[in-house]
Amino acid sequence: MSSGDETLRGPVPVPGDDPTGPAEEPQAPPPRPRAPTAVVVLACLAVGYTLWAAQGVILPVLLGMFFALVGNPVIRLLRRLYVPRFLAALLVVAGGIAGTGLLGKQLLAPAVDWMQEAPRQMRQVGRELGKLARPVHEANRVAEDIARQASGGDARKVEVVRTVPDDPYALLMRAPQVLGSVLAVVLLTFFFMVFGEDLQRRAIALLPTRQRKKMTVEIMQTIEHDVSRYVFTISLINAGVGLVLAAVLHFALGLDVPEALLWGTIAMLLNFAPYVGPAIGVVLMLLMGFVTWDEVGRSLLPAAIYLGLHTLEGQLVTPLVLGQRMQLSPLVLILALLLFGWLWGIVGLLLAVPLLVCVKRVLARIEGMDGWARLLG
Repeated sequence: MSSGDETLRGPVPVPGDDPTGPAEEPQAPPPRPRAPTAVVVLACLAVGYTLWAAQGVILPVLLGMFFALVGNPVIRLLRRLYVPRFLAALLVVAGGIAGTGLLGKQLLAPAVDWMQEAPRQMRQVGRELGKLARPVHEANRVAEDIARQASGGDARKVEVVRTVPDDPYALLMRAPQVLGSVLAVVLLTFFFMVFGEDLQRRAIALLPTRQRKKMTVEIMQTIEHDVSRYVFTISLINAGVGLVLAAVLHFALGLDVPEALLWGTIAMLLNFAPYVGPAIGVVLMLLMGFVTWDEVGRSLLPAAIYLGLHTLEGQLVTPLVLGQRMQLSPLVLILALLLFGWLWGIVGLLLAVPLLVCVKRVLARIEGMDGWARLLG
């Protein structure tokens, strides 16, 4: 074929080329604007201050949600037995209040006795420890005398003692506030159990797109099922630790039943705060042992038993029951305990782990945030 024909025919098309014109490259989406670092820091400080200042409102809501998560598995079981949700929630709340009242009635007498007896016993323990530490104090005093004579001065210690007047009406004035907070927690727990699902559906209906609604439904169902199962299981495990400790203290060491239940309840509550709670529990068991018994070996037994039970629960029972899915990073957990404990005290230590679990499950469901979920795990 001649070259003129080739010219008329034109260049041979390459596979993948667009015969109508050059292909346009897809444009990358514009980068999302980022707030300055100073604005982010100020926003975090503002949120932290708001959480601290509004704890009188926030804590009852969070406690109500926490207790609702604990009771939701029981409510689902009652719903399978064709019990109406309103009646199931009423039964769960009434059973929780009755159980707490009976336990409080059993623990009131030994708690009052310990509050009255502990200061005297602690002074006696302090005197015994002072006898053991007397050689160290003597050595320190001799070193101070030598340093004072070498400096040629007459250093004198001045101690300022401040006395705080006792206000017998302070507790009486705070009683209505405490009762109001307890009543708010009970009512919020009941309403979260009864109307929580309707509130979720109405809140999801406000979202603009179907994709956001689907993602929000998945997140809500994850929190509802996984987190409630986690909180309920952890509560059962901690209650089991408390019951076993109380049984050992009663049958093996001879403590009375109310006193053994007191220390078992304290161990159960402290076990909700990993690392920090067991450390406090070991110290309390050491003090209880030294106050109750004179022999050193017998005094160390409660702390040793508690430490053994906690080790067995943390290393075997909890991983076997819950698996690896709900585990959190120890460093992140310690930081969260410090933060929430500083913000909200004992209630913050109780709520730190459930809040972290909720945040982890939410981040795992949001596209692009799964890396942060792995960071928490």
